[in-house]
Amino acid sequence: MTRPVIKSALSLIALGAILANLQGTPAQAQNAKSWVANYGSDANTCTLAQPCATFQRAHDQTNGGGEVGVLTPGDYGGTLFPRLTISKSINITNDGSGEAGILAVAGAIGIFINSPGVIVGLRGLVVDGLGVSGIGIDFISGSALHIQNCVVRNFNAAGTANGINFNPQGRSRLFMSDTIIYNNGSSANTGGIRIATCCMASTGADVVLDRVHLENNVYGVRVDGNGGAGGPGAHVVIRDSVVSGNVGSGIIATTVPDQAPAFIFVERTSTVNNAASGIRADGPGATVLLSDSTITRNGTGVTTVSGGQLISYGNNRNNNNIGAEGTATGFFAGF
Repeated sequence: MTRPVIKSALSLIALGAILANLQGTPAQAQNAKSWVANYGSDANTCTLAQPCATFQRAHDQTNGGGEVGVLTPGDYGGTLFPRLTISKSINITNDGSGEAGILAVAGAIGIFINSPGVIVGLRGLVVDGLGVSGIGIDFISGSALHIQNCVVRNFNAAGTANGINFNPQGRSRLFMSDTIIYNNGSSANTGGIRIATCCMASTGADVVLDRVHLENNVYGVRVDGNGGAGGPGAHVVIRDSVVSGNVGSGIIATTVPDQAPAFIFVERTSTVNNAASGIRADGPGATVLLSDSTITRNGTGVTTVSGGQLISYGNNRNNNNIGAEGTATGFFAGF
């Protein structure tokens, strides 16, 4: 009788030790930096030795605040809808490996960001809608989005197409530099970059576009306060940029009474060969400040309607447009 009791006790002790070990085993750690490669697999852990095949898998394997790097050229969009959903602070960086892209087929947003408080960096990426997708980068919520040295092109789905849709439902910032946005849009209210404020009185967008090319879209950039519920609205700086060859207007600020303002400061920027207006301010809260910029060969140079304001620093070149040059509504001496 003694031996079976001792044996049973030892078995229980062994079982308890096994369970304790299982409970103490940590889940697989995520990476501070993950990697993708065109020879990678999403069954891998996304390390340098075992890279993944898509940005989504690499994102999911990376700590918040971490980074995803690119080892080889390739399409890293995969087959999900959206191709990449970002839900944490992260940097996705391609520094010199060749073209690292996301190809978005019909119905697939390229990159979707909708997570309050996140800070996202995108560098060296090509986001391509192949002529059939609706939105290249769709930002709904987050603290800040940094875009550097990227290409967003060919988003032409009927009625919904924008290269970048920055439409925060809170207070958010967009910083973009050395980037080209081209061949986007499908109808009058679609195009290259749409900046809008949505839904709540606290919503606001603070945006800087520096050395950005907006070419051959329907509109170039549209700052829209029409859905802003009277909040702080959008404040946009466009500096050292080119807005050219767009089917509609190049730069638009638009709003309606009792909605959020739309404010744009344009500095050292060329607005050229746009079929409608080079710059258009439309609505009582639409204001454009213009300094040291060139407006030429557009359908109309500058247009102000419905109480929109265009205030010049007096150092611009607005001439040789196809139709009327248009005039500023006021002048600002500055310092």
